Amino acid sequence: MSAELAVQVALRSRLVSTPAVVDLVPAVAILDSNQRPAPSPAIILGESQVIDEGTSIARTRERVYHTVHIWKREPSLAGVKAICGAIRSAIMAGRLDLGAAYHCADARVSMMRQMRDGDGETSHGVVTVDVLVQGVVQ
Repeated sequence: MSAELAVQVALRSRLVSTPAVVDLVPAVAILDSNQRPAPSPAIILGESQVIDEGTSIARTRERVYHTVHIWKREPSLAGVKAICGAIRSAIMAGRLDLGAAYHCADARVSMMRQMRDGDGETSHGVVTVDVLVQGVVQ
């Protein structure tokens, strides 16, 4: 499994097991999907980017930037902002479990943004989770 897939799996696991998140978005609506979701509200595990940290000759340290999208039909941005805040708190709750091949050295929400969708009915949030991953040499 790649580092970015390990991060995605760990993120979903953290979000579906955090009561403050699933109180706002049902676990069945926390998805890996490549189209606008039918459920409202929904959390979509999105794109990722991996950059070698350059701090290890063994090349075992990578920075994974993972994008999480939030969608909700609402007249304001209040619900999306609440979901973004719950996601941030869930990430801050402790290190992500990346399995046996990787160790989560650090995880943080580096960016949150909320906007109105062009359809006039939907709010959209974007959260970037920044995870420092250390590969475990076996």
